Order: sequence, then C-alpha cells, then structure tokens
Amino acid sequence: MKRTIILKIYLFVSLAGFIIPVHSQAQSEQVKVSGEHFIKQDNKVAIKMDVILDEIHVNRNDMVILTPILKSNQNKLDSLSLPPVVVTGSLRNKILNRNSTFGKDLPFSTEPNAIIKRNNNTAQSIDYNVSVPYRAWMDDASISMLRTISGCANCYTVSNDQLIAQNILPKRDLASYQLSFIVPEVEVKSRKDRHTATFNYIVDRYELLRDFGNNQSEFDQVDRVIGEIQNNNDLQITEFSIAGYASPEGGFEHNKVLSENRANSFADYLVTKFGITRNKFTVEGFGEDWAGLKNAVSASNFSNKQAILDIIDKTSNPDARDAKLKRLSNGETYRTLLNEYYPPLRRTEYAIAYVVRPFNVEEARQIIKT
Repeated sequence: MKRTIILKIYLFVSLAGFIIPVHSQAQSEQVKVSGEHFIKQDNKVAIKMDVILDEIHVNRNDMVILTPILKSNQNKLDSLSLPPVVVTGSLRNKILNRNSTFGKDLPFSTEPNAIIKRNNNTAQSIDYNVSVPYRAWMDDASISMLRTISGCANCYTVSNDQLIAQNILPKRDLASYQLSFIVPEVEVKSRKDRHTATFNYIVDRYELLRDFGNNQSEFDQVDRVIGEIQNNNDLQITEFSIAGYASPEGGFEHNKVLSENRANSFADYLVTKFGITRNKFTVEGFGEDWAGLKNAVSASNFSNKQAILDIIDKTSNPDARDAKLKRLSNGETYRTLLNEYYPPLRRTEYAIAYVVRPFNVEEARQIIKT
C-alpha cells in the first residue's frame, strides 16, 4: 500500500518537473510588435500597436499575460501599467470563459484589453488600442512589455520586461517665427448691388408715373440708393443692368415687348434724374414671369393650388396656360390671381456695378478711425 502511495507522489513530482522546462522555453520567446503609434490629444495619450504572437507557444493549460508599461526615462518612480493582453491555451481559455459566464472573478488585477486563445504554430496578432490620461513625465517616456506566465490557478512566472519604444512622445523643436509688416498693394475693389423696384403701370402702358399707385415710395427708394452711390466721391458707377418683367395676362409676345419698354423707361428716368450716360446701361425685357407666379402660388393658401401648378407645369404654350387659368372655378381663381398675385410680377430689377477708389495705408487708417 505504501509503495502505491509513493509511486503516485513520484509521478506527480515527475510531471511537475516536466512542466518547468516548458515555462523556461516560453520565457526565451520574444514578443514582437509592429505599427506602433503614440500621439498626445488634448489631455490624453493614445497608444496603438499590433502585438505579434507568431513566436509565442502556449500550452493548453497555460496563459501568458502581456502587460505594456509606460516608464519615465528620468524617474523610475513614474510609471503606468496599461491594460494587459491575455493569451491562453485551449483548456485555460475554456476555464476563463466558464468563470466569466458564472460570474466568478477572473484572476486579473486589471481588466484585460483582450483575451485571446493562441493557435500555436500559426500567424496571429492582436490590435492593441488604448487611451490613458496624459502626465508631464510622458513627454520623455519609454514603453516596454512585461510577460507573466501562469501554468495553474496560482502559479505565475514573471520574465524581464522587453523594451518596445524608447521615446513615445519625441519633443519637437519649437518653430521660430519672425514678424514683418507688409504694405499691401493698392487694390481696386469692384462691387455689384442688386435691387428691385415694383412700379405700377397703367394697363398695357409703359410710362413711369410718380403719382400712380405706390410709385412714389418706389421712386424714393431708387433715388436714395442711387443718390448714396453718386454722392460718395470714393465710388464710381461703371454699369447699370436693368431687367423688366411682366405679368401673364395678355399675349406672350406683346408682354415681352411691354417688359422691354418698361425697362427702358426706367433707364430713361435714371439718365434724366442722375445724368448717367446711356451707354452704361444694359437693358433687357424678360416678358411674363411664370417662374415668379409659380413660386407665389406654391406658398399660397389656394384651395385648388395643385390645379394651378399643374396648368403652369404641363401647359407649354403661355397663352393657352393663361386661358386655362381663367376657366378655373368659374373665373374666381383668375380674379384673385389678377388682383393679388400678378401686380408684384410687373417689376423692374436693377443692378449697380461700381468701383471703390483705392486707398493708401494712411487714408485707410483715418477711415477706420472715423
């Protein structure tokens, strides 16, 4: 009986003695990393690298704990252990998964960044990516890898740490800046302002009458705009662009000519009132403004709004389009269009182009001051 007991103890010791050389072999293997990337962002330091496991061999019951450590190159007391990577054998991986499933504590003081089962003799790597709070000593710090091997629940063998990078945040030379004052070249500034005048005209006429409809206020607005530019000695008018528009009632070709005549009547007024030479004007009549009508109807509360829009969109002939609108709701829709929506379409748009006199630096300084 005693011989049997002694034999069992002998076998256990022999097996234990067989395990130790395996651990010694594992300690001699090198952990490789690639793609190291370290960057300071605000108050964080981001650390990214690929941990290569190709040369690591892990027995089925073992696990290898790889812990990256930041260390100050100036003061040994300044260091920071980062979340480890745990590489397990097949059996140990099952044990860890089972303990995790049943809510048992895992044997790690710091939650691992990753737990991975090693497939021995195959290419395998871990994408390691963490972010830690920045400390001043990290400006001159290195990073190394500490490897701990566990062959059973409470057995750990710690190897020497392996240097990965000597200086993770290399200091950059401060750029040297020299300030100088550059006198800007004289710049000729060109400007172009756009305005709209909605004049009232007698039906089928193009004469501009100051005392007709709301023309008085429109004339006052035009006089103010043109006067401010003309009375400014630093501005020189170079071009007037005038565009005339008509509402859709009446014949299409007739309205095209009518819009041109109304635009020219506005140009004539500016020549007479402000003495602007006629060759500075570009005058064009665009006729019936269906696009403006469509936009106005789209924003309206017409009960048959869609019917109006369908006629505008689907009837190509402008005169036929206007005729169809007249037949909607026994003419009631057309009366509303004629009285409320057509008048704003009869308008004149004008753009004034001018150049600003170039200023030297001293003049600009005085203008800014005043």
